[in-house]
Amino acid sequence: MVTGFKINHNAWFFFFFLKFVCRYRSAWCMLIRKLFKFENAHIVRNCTSDRCKRSIHGHSYKVELLLKASKLDHGQMVYDFGLLKGVIKELIDSFDHAICFWQKDDPAYIDACKTYSARWISLPVSPSAEQFSRIFFYLAQQVLNSTITQNGEGDVEVYSVIVHETDTGYAQSFQEDIDNEQMGQLNLDQIVFSEQVQIEWSDPQMYENLKNGLNFQNPNVELQVIV
Repeated sequence: MVTGFKINHNAWFFFFFLKFVCRYRSAWCMLIRKLFKFENAHIVRNCTSDRCKRSIHGHSYKVELLLKASKLDHGQMVYDFGLLKGVIKELIDSFDHAICFWQKDDPAYIDACKTYSARWISLPVSPSAEQFSRIFFYLAQQVLNSTITQNGEGDVEVYSVIVHETDTGYAQSFQEDIDNEQMGQLNLDQIVFSEQVQIEWSDPQMYENLKNGLNFQNPNVELQVIV
């Protein structure tokens, strides 16, 4: 009999479950990660911290977009990183040097944001790190759903989004978080970008096209090696 320590059965079960997932996840899909950065200002209403809920403040955000697929394209990639420099990057960059506010906030505060900041974004949820992760997951997936691929890409989907609000704190979302009504329903019509944000896009109609279900088309690819 081995003595001198106590076995926590729940901890051992969790350990072996994680080991199983890490070992066999590759049989389900491969992941890639793309990092984006932006500066943004907000107030997080109803939170515990007085500083955060009563005063406008900003953060240097880092956004990790993780995509998954069960097959590789003709270039043997999940999804070419260069393609993520298009619509998805422009949507995330829309939050740079902008102020975000919750549509349920005080109308006087919202009017002030719109009056004194040319770059603003109106959101159906609070502009917390948690909700940012859900919003970027949702927007990226909507773009992928509307994209016609040209290089043999497979079932490319968003796996997760991580939003770093500070060096020590981040929020991470998965598909079940997007579907969770308690966290707030997301739809394209309720995410509103200011006119200044829109005119800085390479195509000012980009978001309207997305809302209207129009497709984005990736470039044609000439193969150098027959696959």
